[in-house]
Amino acid sequence: MSDTVTRYHTATIDGLDVFYREAGDPARPTLLLLHGFPSSSHMFRELIAALADEYHLVAPDHIGFGQSAMPSVNQFTYSFDRLTEITEKLIEHLGLERFAIYIHDYGAPIGLRIASARPERITAIISQSGNAYTEGFTPFWDRLFAHAQDRAANEDEVREYFTPETTRWQYTHGVPADRLDRIAPETWQLDQAGLDRKGNDAVQLQLFWDYQFNLDGYPAFQEYFRTHQPPLLVTWGRNDEIFGAAGAEAFKRDLPDGEYHLLDAGHFALETHGDEIAGYIRDFLGRQEALR
Repeated sequence: MSDTVTRYHTATIDGLDVFYREAGDPARPTLLLLHGFPSSSHMFRELIAALADEYHLVAPDHIGFGQSAMPSVNQFTYSFDRLTEITEKLIEHLGLERFAIYIHDYGAPIGLRIASARPERITAIISQSGNAYTEGFTPFWDRLFAHAQDRAANEDEVREYFTPETTRWQYTHGVPADRLDRIAPETWQLDQAGLDRKGNDAVQLQLFWDYQFNLDGYPAFQEYFRTHQPPLLVTWGRNDEIFGAAGAEAFKRDLPDGEYHLLDAGHFALETHGDEIAGYIRDFLGRQEALR
């Protein structure tokens, strides 16, 4: 079988099934793809196919998402620290020693914990709405931060983020009219099927609440940027109303030599601008390899 064909695997990590997609020759440079809410590694399916001829790609589903295990909130501590631990153990299981990370949404606090803890492993960072600065938060977050302060009083409003209407909105909002026909309906339908599983609402509510602690890590992430100057590629939807374009621009304070592209796209820019993003990545990572 060709190395460019995507393979689907499940590893046992801490007694839990962790699903991941893999393609490309492991001897080539590795790119670890970390998805966000409410998606899964499925969001990277076309990017994996586009890059597998030159890169080794690994895209896991976080616990509680996609095809990975979904223990109840009584069986598993749903926190970003714990999701990071699981991802770290998968990295060890796969024997990944050096790799670039692609961070999107929830993937950002996970990936940046990994990067700042072991900077020597990170060859580059690619951020698509992968936030690391308070400037990136939009009014979308107002009810989430209110929920962090008072869960009971704000739970009903937060639950609106689990509805089919909101899931579809995350894919379509900010997308130019001439690119809406690039978004396959099964994208949001698959995400919604994950949200609709019995018990998944409790999982997502717990992660919503825990998100507040990611902000405590921002100073350490930013210090990592300043100290280690990892190569950075930003491919961010400038019309994203979940993580706003100001969050992309903020990286310039600490990583002025990064490469910045604000695309005419929304939150899930890969769905509408996948070819452009793949091209930027191929050029960017190729230059990083040439410098080594």
